[in-house]
Amino acid sequence: MAPHLNDFRMSLRKWVHKEVIPNINSWDEAGRVPRAVFKAAGDLGVLGVGYPTEYGGLGNDRNDLSVLLLVNEELCRAGSGGLCAALSAHHISLPPVVALGNESLKQKVIPSVLSGTKTMSLGVTEPSGGSDVANMETVATLQGDYYVVNGAKTYITGGMEADYITLAVRTGSSGPSGITLLCVEKDTPGLECTELHKTGWWCSDTATLTFDDCHVPTTHVLGRENEGFMGVMRNFNCERIMLAAQAIYFSDLLIEEASSWAQQRKTFGQRLVDHQAIRHRIVDMKMHAIGSRALLNQTVEKYRVNGGGDAIVDEICMLKNMATDCMQLCADGAVQVLGGAGYVRGHSVERLYREVKVMQIGGGSTEIMKDLAAKQMGLMDRV
Repeated sequence: MAPHLNDFRMSLRKWVHKEVIPNINSWDEAGRVPRAVFKAAGDLGVLGVGYPTEYGGLGNDRNDLSVLLLVNEELCRAGSGGLCAALSAHHISLPPVVALGNESLKQKVIPSVLSGTKTMSLGVTEPSGGSDVANMETVATLQGDYYVVNGAKTYITGGMEADYITLAVRTGSSGPSGITLLCVEKDTPGLECTELHKTGWWCSDTATLTFDDCHVPTTHVLGRENEGFMGVMRNFNCERIMLAAQAIYFSDLLIEEASSWAQQRKTFGQRLVDHQAIRHRIVDMKMHAIGSRALLNQTVEKYRVNGGGDAIVDEICMLKNMATDCMQLCADGAVQVLGGAGYVRGHSVERLYREVKVMQIGGGSTEIMKDLAAKQMGLMDRV
């Protein structure tokens, strides 16, 4: 590792241990990551990984995921998927602005988000369609210099706090060819946000967004009208790899917690680890984590070589399923080893046990991943 990257890792690790871990439980209970944390992350460069230097980013190649993986690995040491979700929501909402926005919009939005003074969310999922992106029903009608938006989005990560929303709307015919992307400002009249209360990821707010005759300037269109579908779909490859990576890093943390507890806790005159059933459970957890990490490393290298993930969608889907299944096994195993201590609020094991299910749903459910992989493998017609 280059010395400057090692310095970056160490500064991030120090911040996580000093400023994040002591406070993560209180942020979780409060249901928010404080704005000051976004600013601190911006100052560290955490938010700018993979973005152009002219807008305040670190200038990394977005096809090289190594630094982004480094950031996720260090953040995961806090044992909170909600923290990762909050600090990474811009990675699925900001790239369309970078790639497709006009220069005035870029200058307004990108530096403020990368510095942590503003936050951003992606508005795609709808109450009626879930992950069925191509059949969304939120409509935008062109009226002069504005698009008038009506409809609703739900399960929007960071939607309550976001200053900007990258919004997918229908402007044309049914199917993927009639979708346009807009950058919507939070204070737009007619936009209402309703908070959703979840099983996990407490410190990352989730919202339903309702649009009632919201007027969005045509200058806030990202790319061309009716060509927004691919702008959304390109986000998914990187998002799914990062969700898989987080699941693996959390699995490692769960294994550490279970191993440490098993070596200290005594039952019936023996340490827990002296019981065969316990140590075999921990070995199984480690085995699955090692296999998942190997697939992650292989997939990331193919992503780099191919200049993105379009050629390896099947492997990305399988990676996400394998890694999140691994985290589910490790979360269940860790709670079983810790017993009552793993079921008490405030412990990272309890928190991750609550959060694991969303890892198998977010970015596309396990079942959707299998069908996408099957299509890529030629087992199904591609639609």
